[in-house]
Amino acid sequence: MTGLNRAHSVSLALQGGGALGALTWGVLDRLLDEPRLSFDGISGSSAGAMNAVAVAQGLAAGGRQAARNKLEELWRAIAGASPAIETPFGDMRTASAPPPSSLFLLGFLRFFSPYQFNPFDINPLRSIVERLFDFEQLRRVRPVHLFVGATRVDTGALRLFRGAELTADHLLASACLPALQQAVVIDGAAYWDGGYAANPAIYPLVYDCASRDIVVVMLQPLVREETPRTAEAIRRRLTEIQFNATFLREMRAIALAQREAARGLFRSFGRLDRRLRSLYLHLIEADDLISKMDAGKSLNTSLPFLLRLKEEGQRRAEQWLIDHGGTLGRRSSVDLGAMFG
Repeated sequence: MTGLNRAHSVSLALQGGGALGALTWGVLDRLLDEPRLSFDGISGSSAGAMNAVAVAQGLAAGGRQAARNKLEELWRAIAGASPAIETPFGDMRTASAPPPSSLFLLGFLRFFSPYQFNPFDINPLRSIVERLFDFEQLRRVRPVHLFVGATRVDTGALRLFRGAELTADHLLASACLPALQQAVVIDGAAYWDGGYAANPAIYPLVYDCASRDIVVVMLQPLVREETPRTAEAIRRRLTEIQFNATFLREMRAIALAQREAARGLFRSFGRLDRRLRSLYLHLIEADDLISKMDAGKSLNTSLPFLLRLKEEGQRRAEQWLIDHGGTLGRRSSVDLGAMFG
């Protein structure tokens, strides 16, 4: 039994996080199974962009069940094509030390670039993307407003690719981890993972979509209670802060703008004022789980690990619908001022 009592349209903001994107797979699988939900826009970076395109492709080809099937195809293909870096899973709530294989790879990547250890730019993800996604159909049908973020290497700026222009290269650019893959070159410009510039971009869901509700699926912990003390823990926290920085700035800007709009300071802007007043934000997150995982968690593409993450995502989405489904169309289910102001 969920808190939904009528039909709602929502927009989705999907964070990146490597293999942790399988948790978002589970969230999306549950949301797609909810007949009273429809989807206006989806913004994603990195693994979030992969999930976003899988949903859009399925909706374009056959509807909700096709979207769920496409997500399943995507993550099973990733598990089958990538060498799994096994990391402990346990009960997902207890920390454990990274195994030697994970530590070796993480150490190796600090001293060698992909231009050295992968000079031919072999990327198993390209064959998966080109096989599973029909970009011509996506550009033609456009079942949702689709936004895929990538980071321009020369300027560090966000480049947002929209559904009407999307190609395999755009998606691969959004998921290009600079320690593992060579930069993806599009129209003479090199691009890296979109999470560096926006994880994910929120503003297109505010300005280019009509839904009053934006649901953010978080994969990067917002809070860590303990100060990191080991070199690896410090590096990990710095990465998390880096990947959350732009997202936090956007959320703070929205919180401030809503507060000013409520005071009537934006009244002269008309549509923007009305949009800010009627915009509701929601979070589905897993801080308690992800903060306990080891440093190699985002590299673990073993199928058992991905399936457990999927199950956890389904469970969290179900609980969110029960606890907060009734807020859709009425109010935010998070206190933006307290969390981001």
